[in-house]
Amino acid sequence: MDFQTRTMRLNSARRTATNFFVSSLAVLATIIVIVPLVAILFYLIYKGASSLNVDFFTRIPAPIGESGGGMANSIVGSGIILAVASLMGIPIGIAAGIYLAEFGQGTFLANAVRFTADVLNGVPSIVMGISIYSLVVMNQKHFSALAGGIALAIMMVPTITRTTEEMLATVPHAIREAALGLGVPKWRTVMSVSLRTASPGIITGCMLAFARVAGETAPLLFTALGNQFWSFKLNEPIAALPLQIFVYAISPYDEFHRLAWAGALVLIIMIMVSVTLVRIFANRGALKGGS
Repeated sequence: MDFQTRTMRLNSARRTATNFFVSSLAVLATIIVIVPLVAILFYLIYKGASSLNVDFFTRIPAPIGESGGGMANSIVGSGIILAVASLMGIPIGIAAGIYLAEFGQGTFLANAVRFTADVLNGVPSIVMGISIYSLVVMNQKHFSALAGGIALAIMMVPTITRTTEEMLATVPHAIREAALGLGVPKWRTVMSVSLRTASPGIITGCMLAFARVAGETAPLLFTALGNQFWSFKLNEPIAALPLQIFVYAISPYDEFHRLAWAGALVLIIMIMVSVTLVRIFANRGALKGGS
């Protein structure tokens, strides 16, 4: 065996070993991420599944000292607050990301928006709640679902903005140039070409932002406050699953602790189902758009 052949075999073996080592690290990192999530989910199922029944989804919380009751008003209230937050936060975040990626390159305003988004991403949620309490609740002179939605919307905006900017930056310039070369206005190119191409990544960013705020409790303590009864108006205090779970978890009653575990399980399932449905419909839309 000559020297060149031996060198080629050694290089091939080294590449194979390096590939195996890096692949093993990737698999190990994936397992490290997944195992805690699976463990939490199964522990919630173990602690909370036995407390799920028809009353849990159809009744409001029972008075102290009485058994039974449910979190129907909290489930509906969380849906209302998250809907308000999404209706406000998603359009603003996407619009800001479009400006940063398509229209504001290198400008002072773009740098200011980008810096503000990065700072807001690191602001503790309780600080956001206190700020909206001062700006909205104090002016309204009462707690409300709208104030809670505003607090969560502001928390969603930075993640969506930065994700939208990064996803639009991955769109090849040749696609934009082809559309502009055909005489398509820039705004139409952005809406019909750039956004459609980057839509899977943008939707993922929206889902991450939604999942982050869905379980937030601190901002709602200062804005929505909570409600033990049914409430559907945006200008009134409203119940929410994170708030009800918090109240039950710090109570001294075993019955409330049981319901808190059930509420945590329902909250996780709601987030998983909503994110999965959005992903399914987004993939179908992308497939239709591609065809």
